[in-house]
Amino acid sequence: MPSGSPSPLLGWFRPRRPDDPAVIADPAERRAVVIELVIVFTATLGLSGLRSLLSLLDRLLRPEPLNEQEVAINVPQAALGLLDFARQLTSVLQLLSWGALGVYLIWRGGIALRRIGLDRARPGRDLMHGLGLAALIGVPGLAFYLGTRALGINLTVVPSALDEQWWRSLVLVLSALGNSWAEEILVVGYLLTRLRQLGWSENAGLLVSAVLRGSYHLYQGFGGFLGNIVMGLIYGRYWQRTNRLWALVIGHAMIDIVAFVGYALLADDISWLR
Repeated sequence: MPSGSPSPLLGWFRPRRPDDPAVIADPAERRAVVIELVIVFTATLGLSGLRSLLSLLDRLLRPEPLNEQEVAINVPQAALGLLDFARQLTSVLQLLSWGALGVYLIWRGGIALRRIGLDRARPGRDLMHGLGLAALIGVPGLAFYLGTRALGINLTVVPSALDEQWWRSLVLVLSALGNSWAEEILVVGYLLTRLRQLGWSENAGLLVSAVLRGSYHLYQGFGGFLGNIVMGLIYGRYWQRTNRLWALVIGHAMIDIVAFVGYALLADDISWLR
């Protein structure tokens, strides 16, 4: 490597400004995009962030320290098994519709979906990169969670509190897919594309995206907030460098599938998970 030339690894931490989409110059169109962003995130993950903040404040006001409190991600929604199954599916449908809304708005705005990496041009590479991203985030993320819980700044997170039903694993997998689809579409593909159109720098957009991702995990405690900011910075920068969104959806889904299904199957046998 010639003297003074940047290393390939450091190159990934530098933003790469794409030629597409063009920055919107018309004031009326810019205002419409801002209004659209406010409406979309007020109805979806922004509202989830506010609810998570209020949940954390409630937890902090309780006499027990955070690490002696539990919060469950997938919980029963009805007493009758089949009714619970149906309600779980409606929650998954909501997540899928949130992601579909982001995809529709990008497409309706005249941006081809291949521009954000939602095409079938590189399925093998997207799969391999997704698995790599899952390993990069998942393994250190578990250690970070255990560390923050030991420090008393995170709740004990129960990935699944569902009863043992024939459909439990199916619902947990679908929930993981719904979460990954909604989050990566809205917080990365949709939000960062819109901020590019508004003329935001890549670094500023990345920071907003990562903090938003952290905000709707505040219900888990400060560890969940910080850990997901780190995930958001890594995932967001990957997308900014590659414009491949499928890899992020796959990586996120794999993390959640392992966490949800793995916990449901192993929680009774591995004490440190609880």
